[in-house]
Amino acid sequence: MIKWTDINDIAIELADNHSDIDPQYINFVDLRNLVLSIDDFSDDPDRCGEKILEAIQMAWIEELD
Repeated sequence: MIKWTDINDIAIELADNHSDIDPQYINFVDLRNLVLSIDDFSDDPDRCGEKILEAIQMAWIEELD
C-alpha cells in the first residue's frame, strides 16, 4: 500500500501512468487527484498538505530527468 509519505513510489507511479502530463505545470488539486487515483494508494485524503504535494511534484520532475 502506498501512503502520502511514499514520495518516490508515488513519483514513479505518476511518471509511468501519466507520461502525457508535464509535472512542472500541474496544479496541486490535479496532482492530489492523480495520487488518489493510484491503484495501490491507501491513505487518508485529508492527511495531504501543500508540502507533501510539492515534494511529490519535485520527485516526479526528477523521475523524468
